[in-house]
Amino acid sequence: MYRARSTTNAGYTATYAALAMIRSKLPFPAEHVVEDRDLRASGSPAPRRNFVVRILIPSLLCLLYGAQCAWFIGTQSMTADEPEHIAAGLDAWRHGEFRSWDDQPPLARLLFALPLLDTNWRFETVAGEIEPIRPGPESWAWRARPVNVLLGFLLAGLLWTTAQRRFSAGAANFALALFVFSPALIAHFSVAAIDGVATLLIFATALQVARWRRQPSFAETLLLGLVLGGLLLAKFHTLPLFALAMGVVLLHKPHASLLKPWAWNWRALVIVFASAFFTVWAGYFFHVSRVTFQPGQVTATFSGYSPPLVQHLPVSFHAKVYIPACEYLTGFGNVVHHSWVRGHRSFFLGEVSQRGGWKLYFPVVILLKWPTTVLLLAAAMLALTARRRLIWTADFRVLMFFPAFFFFFAVFSRINIGDRHILPIYPFVLLACAALWEYARRQRALQALLVAAVLAQAADGLRYAPDYLSYFNVFVRPERSYTLLSDSNLDWGQGLIALRRYEQQHPGEELHLAYFGRVRPSLYGIRAAPLEETDRVTGTVVVSATHLTGQYLRNPSSDHWVLQYPRKIILNHTLHVFDVPREPHPHQQSELGSGKM
Repeated sequence: MYRARSTTNAGYTATYAALAMIRSKLPFPAEHVVEDRDLRASGSPAPRRNFVVRILIPSLLCLLYGAQCAWFIGTQSMTADEPEHIAAGLDAWRHGEFRSWDDQPPLARLLFALPLLDTNWRFETVAGEIEPIRPGPESWAWRARPVNVLLGFLLAGLLWTTAQRRFSAGAANFALALFVFSPALIAHFSVAAIDGVATLLIFATALQVARWRRQPSFAETLLLGLVLGGLLLAKFHTLPLFALAMGVVLLHKPHASLLKPWAWNWRALVIVFASAFFTVWAGYFFHVSRVTFQPGQVTATFSGYSPPLVQHLPVSFHAKVYIPACEYLTGFGNVVHHSWVRGHRSFFLGEVSQRGGWKLYFPVVILLKWPTTVLLLAAAMLALTARRRLIWTADFRVLMFFPAFFFFFAVFSRINIGDRHILPIYPFVLLACAALWEYARRQRALQALLVAAVLAQAADGLRYAPDYLSYFNVFVRPERSYTLLSDSNLDWGQGLIALRRYEQQHPGEELHLAYFGRVRPSLYGIRAAPLEETDRVTGTVVVSATHLTGQYLRNPSSDHWVLQYPRKIILNHTLHVFDVPREPHPHQQSELGSGKM
């Protein structure tokens, strides 16, 4: 917010008038708006300072972010979900097939598959799992994952521009620095999985809703509908936020009573819904499915190669209807049943559940998986807000209602398998933390403290680099993390490249592997023999952290027998390597001793 020096009283008057107008729109008190210091620019000229603050620093931060993402891609094997996402995208582009992969909408999958369309690379289904067989999985990862990295850059750009517009370029750089050194953002925007795309679209939706409230023109209304269509195509759990945005559109009438429905924004609502519907339909290649009703049965016929879907339902009439993008509806129904009824096998603080549903799961995940610096900064921001030292505008409060609404639904979901399911909240927290930089603009000591916080976060993330996916904060010892959380919080199958390196360094060892993942280890050149639940072997035994927690095993304690033997090393924070001697080994007390966690 640097300005040229004014040399006349008229210039000062105009400048202060502009500052007063800006101050009225900022979400912090007037006493923290920089005024005189901006007008009395001393030292380096304003253009040079603008270049450093607005171009050089953001560029260097983005370079660091890209380098960390590339480091992750080159060192982390494909996670459990990636092969399916890429295969689904290829099937959609090549065969127009969506029904076989309707567990999530297709947007991210279509994007990940784009760099593979000019290839003849093949995947196969082996024992119900997707495997990239020609070429190997590392080549697939280097094609598909950079697409998500680019989306991460887009999110970083949205965060920077929003913070710069609402606060200042310095505050924007502060938020961007926190972004760049956030392990979860690096990890989930470096894998070919859908959580990053959902995070981007949720943030973009909130920004566009806030923009529309300021200027509800036809163009902004149409753009909001297109963004909301992308939101629906990103992930099924975004539907509540779609409903929230539609409610804001309908009820935003500053000078009308909410008790007069005829005065609501029905025209804008129709435009938004129509453009969102068109976007979703386009995402399914404008497919139209035939649904036939007959007594006791409903049959849906889809495009692509899927056979008709037959459901036995208490129907007593004959009818035939045609439904655009019916694959979205069938997939959403399955996900609702999965999230709220059937649940998902989960592990939480030593307890295994077949259905999940712990209400404290995501609050605890935040405390364990988010960087301590971000938690402290967020706490400071909330404390200043409670004391009315930071005052948020109505526009900003609407913006922040989106992550709060999202978190409410996440808490009541039964899918408790990873911090990635609340990743969309994180960019909003960073944006709110940017206000602290403005609060500290006149206090050098506070600014230095904020810079130190960024450096501390960078150093903290390096403890786990390049395996940013497994990151836990400084209060959790890496060797104990699997006793608290597992699955994609810690071990998503990303450790095979580290295991291959271990095998190369120990060619004489006989290895047995109990691996949590969906890619055959042999595709990475791993020669270790597979270890089944009932096997008891000697030599070097490698067990995935998620198998030690056991929620996906028939007997959750099947692999606990290895814990009585010495642990040699933990590879990539996920693969525990044990030395099981050929001679009987004295029983040692382990973390999980009796098999209970």
